[in-house]
Amino acid sequence: MNAMQTQRVHDRVTGPGPCPTITTARLTLRPHRMSDAGAIAQSLGDFEVSRMLARAPAPYDREDAAEWLSVATTDLNEGWAFAITTGDDVHIGCVAFEWRGDAWHLGYWLNRFYWRRGYMSEAVRAATARFLMRMPGTDIHSGVFADNPASLRVQEKTGFRITGCSDLFCVARGTMVSHIETRLEPGDFRPAPVRQ
Repeated sequence: MNAMQTQRVHDRVTGPGPCPTITTARLTLRPHRMSDAGAIAQSLGDFEVSRMLARAPAPYDREDAAEWLSVATTDLNEGWAFAITTGDDVHIGCVAFEWRGDAWHLGYWLNRFYWRRGYMSEAVRAATARFLMRMPGTDIHSGVFADNPASLRVQEKTGFRITGCSDLFCVARGTMVSHIETRLEPGDFRPAPVRQ
């Protein structure tokens, strides 16, 4: 086993630790609760949201959300799954870091009624900053479907670079979709600009 493989095994075994709570200018990112099932089902029940995710089924209902939460809220879960909430604790989305294959992967989604307000960029940058504090020197992989340029902009603003393109099966659409692969390498992270 070479040094890189040894580091990847170590990263998987140790992980980033318990999911923290993060407060930004407009949002609170917190661990999920089982009581979030209704809000998750409402957001992912919208095909405009679920069609941009690889693994979310359509239709998506409360049972799907409860099943996902039963894994995401356990201590045995590897990685973090933040609930993105507004100041009054309204669940509007998710940003997560998950160990898949031999690397950490970033995924996220946002309720459609909160699109185009900069919330996802704010959440992804804050979550990534905290993840990298816990896991310095870690590559983070992600990607977007080619027909989702807004999501690609979120990643580019955070420092992710395009590494390739492939076809990926989208459960909600029931077909293969062109997928842009991205990666954030150590040192490329771009934190949110400091507002005066």
